[in-house]
Amino acid sequence: MSVETYSTNPRELIDTITVSDAALEHFRRLLKKNAKKGVRISLKEAGCTGFKYVIEEVDNPHDGDTTRKLADDVELYVETGCLAAIKGLSIDLTQMGLNKNLVMNNPNVKDECGCGESFSV
Repeated sequence: MSVETYSTNPRELIDTITVSDAALEHFRRLLKKNAKKGVRISLKEAGCTGFKYVIEEVDNPHDGDTTRKLADDVELYVETGCLAAIKGLSIDLTQMGLNKNLVMNNPNVKDECGCGESFSV
């Protein structure tokens, strides 16, 4: 039997989020193109299952965001209230044909809608 511990410390929770090299390079290009400083992740109530990710390029974190430097030129800002729901999130950039898509693999997701647009935790 194993025992898992749960942290509510925002610094520890944001450190569980991983970003692949491909996704980091994608963010880097977007931030440079749009003259922004960081990528912000939050959740929004939407769809038939509950939540969807909101990813935006911003100049500064919003009040209450937890921040983490991904690289010298890329910062990650996460709405602190969302951290428990996205603990362990991995972000990757995949390519199918000519299309590139960010793929969010969230181990906390309990259910997803059929189109993959929304999820519940």
